[in-house]
Amino acid sequence: MSQADPQPPVPEEPTVELPLLELRDGLSDVVDTDPALTEIIEAFRAGTGSVAVDAERASGYRYSHRAYLVQLRREGSGSALVDPIPFGDLSALGDAIIDAEWIIHAANQDLACLAEVGMIPRKVFDTELAGRLLGYPKVGLASLVSEVLGYRMRKEHSAADWSTRPLPAPWLVYAALDVEMLIELRDAIEAELRREGKWEWAEQEFAAILSAPPREPKPDPWRRTSGMHRVRNRRSLAVVRALWEARDQIASSADISPGRILPDAAIVEAAAAMPADRDTLQKLTAFKGRGAHRHMRTWWEAVDHARHLPDTELPKQGPRYDGPPPARAWADRDPDAAARLSAARTAVSEIAEAHRLPTENLLSPDTIRRLAWAPPADADLTAVSTFLRDHHARDWQIALTAETLTNAIATEPAAKID
Repeated sequence: MSQADPQPPVPEEPTVELPLLELRDGLSDVVDTDPALTEIIEAFRAGTGSVAVDAERASGYRYSHRAYLVQLRREGSGSALVDPIPFGDLSALGDAIIDAEWIIHAANQDLACLAEVGMIPRKVFDTELAGRLLGYPKVGLASLVSEVLGYRMRKEHSAADWSTRPLPAPWLVYAALDVEMLIELRDAIEAELRREGKWEWAEQEFAAILSAPPREPKPDPWRRTSGMHRVRNRRSLAVVRALWEARDQIASSADISPGRILPDAAIVEAAAAMPADRDTLQKLTAFKGRGAHRHMRTWWEAVDHARHLPDTELPKQGPRYDGPPPARAWADRDPDAAARLSAARTAVSEIAEAHRLPTENLLSPDTIRRLAWAPPADADLTAVSTFLRDHHARDWQIALTAETLTNAIATEPAAKID
């Protein structure tokens, strides 16, 4: 072949199409009667091994975080879709599987709503958390099932309104698929954790999930309103607070997601515009929706109340902190602490990278900040280890980080080096 002859095309690598995950046993009826629940309880009591558990909420549609569907699968029991709404309490079902390990993907998202219906595990295996410990870049259920087991999952109904009744059949198939491969996924991931010497880490993490105290509500939740960077003064902050609290009361009473009552954009727009009367308020772009118009009197009363608050009752410009101030302020307020934080973050990041871990799973960023801001008076290995343990670090985390952090916080700040 001469140099002028065209070169033959290089064949492309064939695209491997993963098989679509299907229900092995077909779609079962939703359990929503007492006889059906009794039957399922006995079936799962008689099953063997771990139990795959999932729950569907109506986030984005409802104010509450209650479970609107509970899915389970167990060897010898098959799969079940349980509607908790007709029963309210599913503690008998929880008791039937209480001695089994519950496999839950992203357990922190589901444990609260499961506990609300009386289902509280004694032992869990969190497949999402395990995926993080193994360094998978994507730890969503569909991604792990694809990467580890080689199946493609349907995810088109992940944002559905699960409070809908009756639930459409395609949604139920989607929900059932969420537990279809959890047992196999758990076994494959355990094997990988053991190969990498991370199984004890995972056991400690799973135990910590169950022993964690209930989350305390954050102070000033209205400060998490999206777009708050546009709010420039304390009077405007008062408008945000008043509208947020008025919206929250309506949303709670109606069990509707707050954003469906009044979007955050409307709250921020009103705070920025500071309207002097109701007509001006309702002419704002974000207040022209049906939801905003329905409660216009309430919105105006909230804005007007904030406009006339005495200065002494206006919210502070910055949020309240129960710990160190924002790290961006450290360089000016305490340069030594800023230097300790930089050294500690670098040290933890290097350890995490060496062990193929997300930094936040090696050690909580909040714990690192607190250690750098107010280290123990005797910053030796014992004191640092005790500090980490007091801030809920697990033994495996302390073993990996305590010595390096001790050296990091004892390092003389660069600004003081001659």
